[in-house]
Amino acid sequence: MRILVFANTPAHVHLYRHAADRLEDAGHDVLVLTREYACTTDLLEFYGMAYRRYGRHETTAPSKPQLARELGEQAARIVGESLRFRPDVVFGRGPYAALAGTVTRTPTVLVLDDEPGDFNHTVSRPFADCIISPAVTRRDLGDDHYTFDGFKECAYLHPDVFEPDGAVREYLGVGPDEPYALVRFNGLDALHDAGLEGFMREQRRDLLERLSDRATVFVSDEGGEMNLREHPAREYGLHPALIHDAMAEASLLVADTGTMVNEAALLGTPALRYRGTDDHEYGEFRELERVGLAEQFDDYEAIRDRSLELVADETAPDRWATRRREYVGDLVNLTDLLVDVAQAGGSLERVTPSTRRALQANSLVGGTNARSSSSD
Repeated sequence: MRILVFANTPAHVHLYRHAADRLEDAGHDVLVLTREYACTTDLLEFYGMAYRRYGRHETTAPSKPQLARELGEQAARIVGESLRFRPDVVFGRGPYAALAGTVTRTPTVLVLDDEPGDFNHTVSRPFADCIISPAVTRRDLGDDHYTFDGFKECAYLHPDVFEPDGAVREYLGVGPDEPYALVRFNGLDALHDAGLEGFMREQRRDLLERLSDRATVFVSDEGGEMNLREHPAREYGLHPALIHDAMAEASLLVADTGTMVNEAALLGTPALRYRGTDDHEYGEFRELERVGLAEQFDDYEAIRDRSLELVADETAPDRWATRRREYVGDLVNLTDLLVDVAQAGGSLERVTPSTRRALQANSLVGGTNARSSSSD
């Protein structure tokens, strides 16, 4: 089979990389269509995934004429590459995947999460043969919508898939027992981030100064605007493919962005999210809060004080590790599911009984499950 995958962000690369390896090992051809954005192509090259670029995503907003021209050029490249590859099934999450499936008359599988904007879903849903999303997102996307018990990050952070590299401490230059915190500042340049604000400049300074009194602090600044020589913190400078190993060893993750909070929580690392001006209610965060793996804050002083409390608490890592063991291990291994759906050509009528059991049609049972929650 020939499987076409759209990976427009680093998170999309992680979502499909294990499935792509397994499909290729089984004799299938997998091609990734991608754009230049952040470290997306760096990750594709690191993992040896075959890919072709269809465009780039700039961090500065283009004018309307520029945007129209860029979208037209990207659509034309996608059509050309898709027709050339002749896929048997397409995986993605928006209009571009729907376009590729339409022009090649190929079954299209959309793998979604709890993104606040509905434009991509509205445009692409009529062209999808199958839509898969976590049950906790509580969306209803029609008769072809199926949910699973887990998160999209379970494709690469499920205990059956992820094996941490303990050598990451050596790479970071920290001791075996040295506590360190990861702080992630959002660039807020994605379409769904328009108009949002996270940590302000003075809040960033204050947070880094106070945290550094209690632990070594590494900063990942998505916007690339901070001069860390002015702050008592180090730049996180490892290859982006090692970020999950670094998170697994960290004492704490603090961020005003979403994906890394989900990831740290699923790895059993205390994960704190600052909402800033984002008042959207995300099903994933609500569920991770329910089981005691993540916490969200509207107030800066509250997240700062909680950060200082957790990074100084030597018992916190064991509590979070226990919660992860009790909760995450029972979630769906999304890689298994993606591989089976791909080999079935996107038809859920042809998947294995285990995948059929893992997928629920329009399961909107409040976005929760029967597991008991933990508290700090």
